[in-house]
Amino acid sequence: MTSASFAVAASPAPLVPPLAAEAAAPTFPTLAERHRALGRELDALKARVMAQLGERDLAHARRVQAVSTAAEVVGRTLLHVSLDPLTWTAGVMALWLHKQLEATELGHTALHGAYDKLPGGERWHSEGYAWDVPIDEEAWKHGHNHKHHGNTNVAGKDPDIHFGPIRLTEQTPHRAGHARQAWYLLALVPTFTFGMNLHFTGVADALADNGLPGKLDVLPDRSPASVRAAWRKALRKYVPYYAKNYVFFPALAGPLWWKVLAGNVAAEVLRDVYSAATIYCGHVGDDVASWPEGTKPASRGEWYAMQLAATNNFEVSTPVSILCGGLDRQIEHHLFPTLPPNRLREIAPEVRVIAARHGFAYKTASWGRTLGKALRHIRALAKADGARAVLREAA
Repeated sequence: MTSASFAVAASPAPLVPPLAAEAAAPTFPTLAERHRALGRELDALKARVMAQLGERDLAHARRVQAVSTAAEVVGRTLLHVSLDPLTWTAGVMALWLHKQLEATELGHTALHGAYDKLPGGERWHSEGYAWDVPIDEEAWKHGHNHKHHGNTNVAGKDPDIHFGPIRLTEQTPHRAGHARQAWYLLALVPTFTFGMNLHFTGVADALADNGLPGKLDVLPDRSPASVRAAWRKALRKYVPYYAKNYVFFPALAGPLWWKVLAGNVAAEVLRDVYSAATIYCGHVGDDVASWPEGTKPASRGEWYAMQLAATNNFEVSTPVSILCGGLDRQIEHHLFPTLPPNRLREIAPEVRVIAARHGFAYKTASWGRTLGKALRHIRALAKADGARAVLREAA
């Protein structure tokens, strides 16, 4: 869905089937008034939930942290003592559990500042927090929290309308190399977090431009000083992270270093594949809105409406949602980025009712269907005209 079709997504008629508890969508004289009404309801919901944050949210973080820490101890121990494939595999799975929780339910949440104002939450304070992921924290907060969340799917502002050589919306200009982007995706997914560090630190900007007039996603320019700063940010995370996982722990195993190294690599790949399968669902699809450069919301309510139009949810069980860091509730996360994921899961039914009451689409389906939609769209965007070319061929 491009900027031209956003007006359709914001039409007065409801675009999702009404739930049993929903009232009929009210009629507003103008779209701007409908935006304001949506904004008032969502602002009220946010204020109510923010006032409730406290010990229950910290208790959830402590429980997840305890599971993560135990999983790391068990996983690393099993990898060191394993003498058979079954024990080694159990070690890999335990270490993956640790890495997944640290990346999503804990790390992503902490870096959004979800616990910054809660007494007792100092361990997860966004300033000074170091997550067990090979992505520089300060670069992530600037590129993800500020640029992506503030300008979701807006060309020239959101660095995530593409990822490396992969075109994710029609706002990214097509190049000949995009014809091979399905193969690029297969290559990049197993090293997803490694690539994200290049993306958010600006190293990717130093290597290639984004095809837009501004050319760069993160860096202010390609001066030697800017390029050096980008590499410094990337390396200050890469070096200690990979030295710990790929040198230190394997070295402890002596002559059996290779099985510990293989276990660490396997856990990394599992985390990256799982995270990519979660994240690519968020803002990719033929029914997902994107906007050209210069697009700005006229009000808080219109910003909320843009988040709804640019975002997908998917439906999973609570344990799987925790492994996704609550990003199955991506709509709620984009409406309220500083809420912890346990709250996103709680308010999702209410957000859906509010969206439908005001006639805005709330896109959700199973994880498989949502991921399939995203992958089909990525394949369609390999063509110069993107999804429109595929529709013409089908006709």
